[in-house]
Amino acid sequence: MNLPRTIACLAFADVMSLDVTGPLQVFASANVELQRQGRAPAYRQLLLAERCEPVTTSCGIRLCIDASWRELAVDQLDTLLVPGGQGVEAQRRNGELLAWLRRAEGSVRRLGSVCSGALLLAEAGLLHGRKATTHWADVPALRGFAGIDVEGDRLHTFDPDDPQAAHLFTSAGVTAGIDLALALVEADLGRPLALAVAQRLVMFLRRPGGQAQFSPLLAPSASGVQRLARLLEWIPAHLAEDLSIEALAFQAHMTPRTLCRLFKQEVGMGPGRYVEQVRLEAARSLLLDGRASVATTARLTGFGHPENLRRTFQKHLSVSPSELAERFG
Repeated sequence: MNLPRTIACLAFADVMSLDVTGPLQVFASANVELQRQGRAPAYRQLLLAERCEPVTTSCGIRLCIDASWRELAVDQLDTLLVPGGQGVEAQRRNGELLAWLRRAEGSVRRLGSVCSGALLLAEAGLLHGRKATTHWADVPALRGFAGIDVEGDRLHTFDPDDPQAAHLFTSAGVTAGIDLALALVEADLGRPLALAVAQRLVMFLRRPGGQAQFSPLLAPSASGVQRLARLLEWIPAHLAEDLSIEALAFQAHMTPRTLCRLFKQEVGMGPGRYVEQVRLEAARSLLLDGRASVATTARLTGFGHPENLRRTFQKHLSVSPSELAERFG
């Protein structure tokens, strides 16, 4: 039996609590989903700090620490996450921590940052020559480091098919750490389980500062079936077109039967259901942003008539498009 992977997260005074608890909850939820399937937990979680004593976050919550990073054998860790928050500035001057991060980078399978934690990786010299992102408000500070290709509109830079980006990566502001953790779970345990975790956590899609992604559906993975990954990237830009199984199969250069098989294998659902969910999320986003009327939204997202959009909203959200726009837009 495979031993659980140890997922460690740093903590320090004035750390952003959600940078720590958000990603860790994703891994904990993955364990719950596995247990529902009669499978063993995949992850063991560890909270690290300079001293093995409670740490007060920026919102006042105190975190209990499992171990001191000073005393920990870093080769015990599979994945190390570095969070952000108000306390990052003080930690950027912590030479011992920066040296420990450099040592850890050579030992752990994966090292990543959440939010402004990217500034700690940059201060340690670990992002030189790499693509990186961070909270939109900290992008200028990250661009102050030479040799880093800063991409301010990225949700995260993890890429399981790129050895460098699968080992060392960054994520954008606060809740983007949850999306990063979902991507890590997907790489470890597959898309269907990651989707189950996303749905369990009710991951909705609006991100500030241009850092927007469809979290419940996840970003298409280039692993597995490359042709299907390209199709998943193509679908959101063509929602108003014919997206029947036959049309999708033609676009993907495969038979409808093969397409349905690969969708169930790679995405965890059939192509018709997937298209409906993408259209639903796109319509929801348009209405919440107040960018289009119900009729225009129905046309732009491929539902055609407003009544089709209304039925889909009632089916999945138990609310009409106009009610959603009035209550939450």
